[in-house]
Amino acid sequence: MNTHRSNGEHLLSINGVELCAETFGDRANPAIMLVAGGSASMLWWDARLCERLAAHDRYVVRYDHRDTGRSTCYPPGQPAYSFTDLTLDVLGIQDALGIERAHVVCQSMFGGAGLLLGVDHPERLASLTFVSSTTGADTLPPPSGDLTMPAEPDTSDAAAVAAYVVAGARALAGDSPYFDEAATRALAERDVARARSYASTLVNHYAIESDKPARGGFGDIAAPTLVVHGDHDPFLPLPHGEALRDAIPGAELLVLKGAGHDLPEPVWDDLVSALVRHTREDRS
Repeated sequence: MNTHRSNGEHLLSINGVELCAETFGDRANPAIMLVAGGSASMLWWDARLCERLAAHDRYVVRYDHRDTGRSTCYPPGQPAYSFTDLTLDVLGIQDALGIERAHVVCQSMFGGAGLLLGVDHPERLASLTFVSSTTGADTLPPPSGDLTMPAEPDTSDAAAVAAYVVAGARALAGDSPYFDEAATRALAERDVARARSYASTLVNHYAIESDKPARGGFGDIAAPTLVVHGDHDPFLPLPHGEALRDAIPGAELLVLKGAGHDLPEPVWDDLVSALVRHTREDRS
């Protein structure tokens, strides 16, 4: 049996809501939990990337945050949850899938979830990876380049919403030579068509405040930690990744050459190799 193909989507009842998750590979293998960035459904972790990780004897899980994809949605501008709730959803999915400890990979604003998990729930982590994230220190450089977005679209117009999403992805890619507009448009169209409420997707994650851990900060993370950052990231320039590496004891930094804030396919070889090494069960 080809065990690294998708095992299908599951609607899971967790923490009083429905969360849609998809698994890849054999559940007996070490688990990698992929936590997407703000306003991003599971689709932004490309299924082919998930399959490549699963082919290295990993059990890969991607899922829709609340207010994305097929998971529970709230009225636009009225998210009835906290950042901590979104973080606890990760543990709820682990519980539902029978995963005691996972290698958690957090992207962009949900690096904050990695911080909360690493400090307040270390017993549930085998390792942490931060992708295109930051410590949030005031001394770090501001965004670079042109991140000006067009006016927000009429959310009843699916084509306009997809075009808006593509414009955002193009801006976050910066001057990366790897931005693929056609592939991004196809992804955006799938994402918009699949969502319960894309109007909620666009705004609700940004209407909550990032919670701080109860037990400390980045310096208190004990899990083996990998930081992944593109050297063309215009939103969080590379010094943000370097600062994150320096803030976490023993953390390592992988710089993805040519990548912006996203994970374009030409850098997957380097990313997969690094994640496979980082998620070895025989780490010492």
